[in-house]
Amino acid sequence: MNKLWKFNWDCGRQGELEGLFIATQEEVDDAIGCEVQFGECLGKHSDVYGTIDDGEITEVEVSQVTLDELHKVFGSTISGYNPLHYIEESEEDDDNE
Repeated sequence: MNKLWKFNWDCGRQGELEGLFIATQEEVDDAIGCEVQFGECLGKHSDVYGTIDDGEITEVEVSQVTLDELHKVFGSTISGYNPLHYIEESEEDDDNE
């Protein structure tokens, strides 16, 4: 079942990355501990990357009706960055293709 999630990543003095997105609990659980690569999203030469840790993605409680309407209008990403779209593929994944 889909839920609404908030992503917040503190990048020190460079700034913060935030996002509001829809995903299942399993998708979010699988993302914890994964490497993500956002590129130069905070300006030239910023090269923002790292590992998603516990607490950086939190559930936002909304009704199922609200969730369905948000998904219908916006798709899976409501605003900002959806960290699930920036997960690095491991070399093992590439070898299996």
